[in-house]
Parts: sequence; structure tokens; C-alpha cells
Amino acid sequence: MEKAFEQAGLAYREGEVPIGAVIVLNNEIIGSGYNSVIKHCDPTAHAEIIALREAGKAVKNYRLLDTAIYVTLEPCFMCYAALVHARVKNLYFGASDPKGGIYSTGKFELIKNIFNHTIEAKSGIIGDKASRLLQDFFQARRGAGAVERDGLENR
Repeated sequence: MEKAFEQAGLAYREGEVPIGAVIVLNNEIIGSGYNSVIKHCDPTAHAEIIALREAGKAVKNYRLLDTAIYVTLEPCFMCYAALVHARVKNLYFGASDPKGGIYSTGKFELIKNIFNHTIEAKSGIIGDKASRLLQDFFQARRGAGAVERDGLENR
């Protein structure tokens, strides 16, 4: 999870929402990523998606069997669906996301029987640290007037 936090730190320094992810296969990181939606002008450039793309290239396959993903924030619906399609085995995440997280919002209960693959998930891995990082980021943004004045995407 510490490597995911390092990725989140990269996002923070670039002014992106500080979320990081790493994908592990046989105790080796095969993919990593951080939120970079602004940098890439891509609404799908979430940490998990970037890590999935890198991991797929590393193993030369879109299926990431027997892998685990470590992410600093609970995945959204889009990212969860991508993880299912990639056949990621385990998901470990830090902070919960009551506004957009797949589990915290109750969306998982609505879709759990739709997919033919299930991901084993564990939450709260260094959750306090992940929450503080996000809170600090948004507090700094509000203090600079960026959120109210021109938003994150309009810098």
C-alpha cells in the first residue's frame, strides 16, 4: 500500500486528486498509476485504469489473473467494472468514498450478480492516512480559491 501512496503523492504534486494504485503479481509490482485526468484530458485516467493499462502491457494480456490491486481510495463504479473485466483477484483499498465508492454508495449490492467474476475486497488499509491526504489536498485547493473560482479542471 505504501507504493500506492507514493503514486498518490505524484498526483498531489501535479495538482491532481491524490489517488494512487499498484497492481501486484507474485509479489512484484506489474502496474502502477495515479489520477491524471487533467494531465491527460481523459475522464477515464483514474489511478486504477492507468495501473491496469500498465499491468496489461507488462504481462501482454488484458486478463490479469491472480493479481491484487492496492489503491488509496475505494474504487468508483467505472474502475470496479474494469477490475472485474481484467479478472483481478484481490482489491485492497485505503479510504472509503461515501460519495462515489462502489461499496460505500451501495452500488455493489445492485450489480454484484451481474458480473461473472467476483473480486475479494478488503477496506481500511491505512485508511486514515489516505483520508488525511485527500482532506489536505482539498483544503489547500479551497484555501487557494481554486475549487470555488475555477475548479480543478480549469487551472
